[in-house]
Amino acid sequence: MRAALESAGCRYTQQRAAVFEHLSQVHTHPSAEEVYLAVRQSLDRISLATVYKALEALVEVGLANKLTYGDDAARYEYRESEHYHLRDVATGEVHDLATPFDPDLLKKLDPRLAERLAAAGFQVTGYRLEVLGRFQS
Repeated sequence: MRAALESAGCRYTQQRAAVFEHLSQVHTHPSAEEVYLAVRQSLDRISLATVYKALEALVEVGLANKLTYGDDAARYEYRESEHYHLRDVATGEVHDLATPFDPDLLKKLDPRLAERLAAAGFQVTGYRLEVLGRFQS
């Protein structure tokens, strides 16, 4: 983590380390507020603003993903590997989808999609897939 931050020109701090440690240990997709409440138990003087800045730094250097959904609060996850998500549209709850990531999925959807986008001045750098629905109780 330290090397990734420093190579991107970001400082390594105790607060960033605590936020990273929390994200890498949970299997949920917490909001910044949830990360703040968890990290505050070990760093009682940390502020919510510091947690937001730490999360954004981790996203910037590729150690975390920021999942945004319109007006809902952003959710964060430790970036272990590429994967898909399930999102409950009623509650905003997000889970990993237990199916292998396919790096060729865009080609399978449309073999010329990346080529047409490049011609329009858009370079594809990745993609995300989420399945929307509602968890039944």
